Amino acid sequence: MTFDPAALPDRYRLILCDVWGVIHDGVAIFPGVAERLTAWRGEGRTIILLTNAPRSASAVAGQLDRLGLPRKAYDRIATSGEAGISGLLALGAPVGFIGTAADRADLEARGIAFADRDFTDLSVTGIDGRRMRVEDYRDDLAKEAERGVTFHCLNPDRVVHRGGVPEPCAGALADLYLALGGRVEWYGKPHAHIYEYALSLAGDPPKEAVLAVGDALATDVLGAARFGIDCLYVASGIHAGEPFPADFAAQYGLGDWAPVAQVDALR
Repeated sequence: MTFDPAALPDRYRLILCDVWGVIHDGVAIFPGVAERLTAWRGEGRTIILLTNAPRSASAVAGQLDRLGLPRKAYDRIATSGEAGISGLLALGAPVGFIGTAADRADLEARGIAFADRDFTDLSVTGIDGRRMRVEDYRDDLAKEAERGVTFHCLNPDRVVHRGGVPEPCAGALADLYLALGGRVEWYGKPHAHIYEYALSLAGDPPKEAVLAVGDALATDVLGAARFGIDCLYVASGIHAGEPFPADFAAQYGLGDWAPVAQVDALR
């Protein structure tokens, strides 16, 4: 399908736009993205940024402010971190933690209590900034899996590219934990809860009025397909310009589903 972002069909009243890989690369906002989102919003569409960031919406907004995305480019932010915070608070007990000091502080500010030992649940936002490879966590995760600790994955993404350099995410650690025999609770794309939450922020429009924009096949695209909404695939993100795979629908049992279009970048 030929796709012209400037002539988006009127039926799409809600845009669920991924952040990392579509709007920025962790270092800079991509050219033309802010203008495109602002133009769509000027047409009366609602823009909700839908991200697997393992932190609060306010923390993500602050990061986008620092990178230079104007607040007028979007309406709300829905994060996997918000979903995870809700789940962790419901436990009513301190949890273990793997992630950066900044992520820990963000969760603590939302009321999450942490324990260094004897916990039954482990909150994971990603790598800790010191151990940069997934294998660096194997021994620690093996011990927690043996104890029967539940791993709470606040970012299902497996990898992001920070300034072009690949960096493992919490989803990659969760995959290792599953391989070690552990149990994982997932928050964020491609799971339905984050989509339901995002639609609720926009007044629960019908699914045919919703367009997801994303670059990651296993989260953004698969999540949209399973939730039953249209998707615009951005090829220049995590998959580095690769065309949409012809066997995607067959691989996931999606019938004849396909994105409504593919673009190199959102602009």
